[in-house]
Amino acid sequence: MTEAYIVDAVRTPVGRRGGGLAAAHPADLGAHVIRSLLARTQADPSKVDDVVFGCVDTVGPQAGDIARTAWLAAGLPEAVPGVTVDRQCGSSQQAVHFAAQAVLSGTAGLVVAGGVQNMSMVPIAAAMSAPYTDPFSGSEGWRARYGAEEISQFRAADLIAEKWGIGRAEMERYALASHQRAARAIDDGAFGAEIVPYGNVTQDEGPRRDTTLEKMAALEPLREGGRITAALASQISDGAAALLIASGRAVREYGLRPMARIRHLSARGDDPVLMLTAPIPATAYALHKAGMTIDDIDLTEINEAFASVVLAWHRETGADLARVNAAGGAIALGHPLGATGARLLTTLVHALRRTGGRYGLLTMCEGGGQANVTIIERC
Repeated sequence: MTEAYIVDAVRTPVGRRGGGLAAAHPADLGAHVIRSLLARTQADPSKVDDVVFGCVDTVGPQAGDIARTAWLAAGLPEAVPGVTVDRQCGSSQQAVHFAAQAVLSGTAGLVVAGGVQNMSMVPIAAAMSAPYTDPFSGSEGWRARYGAEEISQFRAADLIAEKWGIGRAEMERYALASHQRAARAIDDGAFGAEIVPYGNVTQDEGPRRDTTLEKMAALEPLREGGRITAALASQISDGAAALLIASGRAVREYGLRPMARIRHLSARGDDPVLMLTAPIPATAYALHKAGMTIDDIDLTEINEAFASVVLAWHRETGADLARVNAAGGAIALGHPLGATGARLLTTLVHALRRTGGRYGLLTMCEGGGQANVTIIERC
């Protein structure tokens, strides 16, 4: 049976908005991780069948098929094509899925998968700027099904907190732990094997070492009457990540040494108004298809788009929070939209190697009420 392997995975540090990566062209960020990945694996660039990158708000410097542009900006062979994927926040996780599916089908042997986003340079929701307000206005079919309800991630995060009875204090304790875990991981050198510095930026810029519960409690909610504050949401960030996905045949033929095998991949949908709940049914579906339980999973990465998302997922799955986002999450480390899925998978595969764990699970909420799930097994 054909298998799909992760040979290696690298990422830039995650830069905060207006920080050390703010002026870096997205193509150059993508080129940097691609070059670093190929150098570390010593893979022949001419043997790569495709480049699949995730990116959201593909306008301006992120337009024109950033996957292709990043590959060419890296000075790599023009014969290798590239394609850009938009599954909102899950774009680069889906890029890995498409790469693995190409390998599993036998139509490709080596694929570079990843993602890039410079949110300092291309503001969030730039693709919905004037004269367009949102993707739904004017759709008779959408209005017939969902009415004129506000479709907003901020409203969704508040609705989830209300539905699952998650109080603000509980979310603030979780957010503080995310910063503390991230700072400890940095101090312990936990990210050393996965980060390829970009210029003078050598480590993640997001973690706030001086934050406290008292500071969080003083913040105003993002929506009037809501529970979600800026401290309970992911940070606007810049960054890129890339993974080399290979078939078993390519591993043998090119003398590669994989880090992990992709055990399962899937995607599911849920209520697009609640929007951010899909990791719950998607995780249940993936574990069932894989013949596993949540207790079989040694480490989990679930994107901290908002604290309420992770805590609702935790209540439904019963996952041990000590094994979830063990090195911090997007509340502390940041969320460069189209790059985050690949960043999380990069962190997960290296964490399994570092800790000796066998199975890792990655999931994340996505616009439209969707979620991807990837289960990997350390080689």
